[in-house]
Amino acid sequence: MTSLASAKKQVIDHAREHVWPHQLPWNVQAEQEGLKIFASGKNTTLVDIDGREYLDGISGLWVVNAGHGREEIANAMAEQAKKLAYVSSVNFTNEPAAHLAHKLAEIAPGDLSRSYFVSGGSEAVETAMKIAKQVQAMRGFSRRYKVIARRGSYHGMTHGAMSLTASREEKWFGPFMYGVSSVPAPNRYRNDFGLEGEAGDIMAAKYVEQEIINQGPETVACVIGEPISSAAGIHVPSPIYWKMLREICDRHGVILIADEVINGFGRTGTMFCMEQMGVTPDIMTIAKGLTSGYVPMGAAVVSPKIFAEFENQPEVSMGHLLTFGGHAVAAAAALANLQIFEDENLVARSAEMGVYLREQLEQLRSHPSVGDVRGVGLLQGIEVVKNKETKEALKKTDTFCTLLGKKVLEKGLVTRTWNIVHFAPPLVVTKDEIDRMVAIVDEALTETEAELPHEIEG
Repeated sequence: MTSLASAKKQVIDHAREHVWPHQLPWNVQAEQEGLKIFASGKNTTLVDIDGREYLDGISGLWVVNAGHGREEIANAMAEQAKKLAYVSSVNFTNEPAAHLAHKLAEIAPGDLSRSYFVSGGSEAVETAMKIAKQVQAMRGFSRRYKVIARRGSYHGMTHGAMSLTASREEKWFGPFMYGVSSVPAPNRYRNDFGLEGEAGDIMAAKYVEQEIINQGPETVACVIGEPISSAAGIHVPSPIYWKMLREICDRHGVILIADEVINGFGRTGTMFCMEQMGVTPDIMTIAKGLTSGYVPMGAAVVSPKIFAEFENQPEVSMGHLLTFGGHAVAAAAALANLQIFEDENLVARSAEMGVYLREQLEQLRSHPSVGDVRGVGLLQGIEVVKNKETKEALKKTDTFCTLLGKKVLEKGLVTRTWNIVHFAPPLVVTKDEIDRMVAIVDEALTETEAELPHEIEG
């Protein structure tokens, strides 16, 4: 065995024997080709340990917005690490964190202007929820602890965030956090109320108010939702939905949290998706694209009205801390990342490439299994269905979806292929790369439909 082959085998053995991949069942990991190991990446391309190239159709996990292999970010991290890698976020901060907080105040929607730094999206959500609850208590409403979230949303996997996600994981980790209720989310394809277009969005907003009244406004701390939820199927609501939520929350003294962990940093064609909704939340959660995944970092960004409670009661601190919040190297990475956004006009590029991507995806509607195409910017997807006429859904674990996902990967595209096939490449993606991504899915759909005709009814 050559030294190269030996080194490769060692990596595979170490991964199989000691790495615990997130959410990968053991039967898949144990297969000969079950655990894919990547070695390098550049822009929109990933390379595995065999040297095979793949297009990254989901930016890692809606993360690598500036693209892979950006030396500017790596160099900024190295320089900061040589100078100061870490100082405690308890009682202290550091230079790049201070500059980053200022930068975020400049680019965030409306008056959002103070950042509580964390290590990632789940922590950002957990932090935002705790801020909302503490602020309500500091305002004199100690019984305002309940949270209203939306069905199908995803807010993370810490215990509190998982409770908002309302996933099926309750069988392992229940009972979830008390006081969470879930309401219908905007959905123009398969509407919960049997309504079309904006009327369905309006009814979904009204349902939020009904739930606040049902729970008792004096008990509700906050409402949380993603501007556009990828987990719920990439349904894009009308701005009226979010404008109504803003009015409803103001009317009942409820704090409004927008989860921009996936939507933020150019993903939807604006720096933050809430800009398109014309609404400023009280708290906004961010992560993922903040550093383009070069190092873990996130934040809960709050309005002056929220932070005012801590100014009015200066002896009271936020009852929350995280060891790596505002990490100096992470902040340096974020600043370098955001500089790339400015230098290369990546937000406008996302909007432009998003229009082109949508045009290409629309051609996939001719497939008998494609029920819908939807999204905005570089947050797009197609929904595969059992029956186009009735919109009968497929489950992500159905044989059709499993085989489709396998074929897509074999053909050289890395993405999430469930009952929604996601298209969320890095913002540096080219038209040629988009064409190749769509062609791969087109071919995979044709082959899967031919091999499993009984799975699709129309």
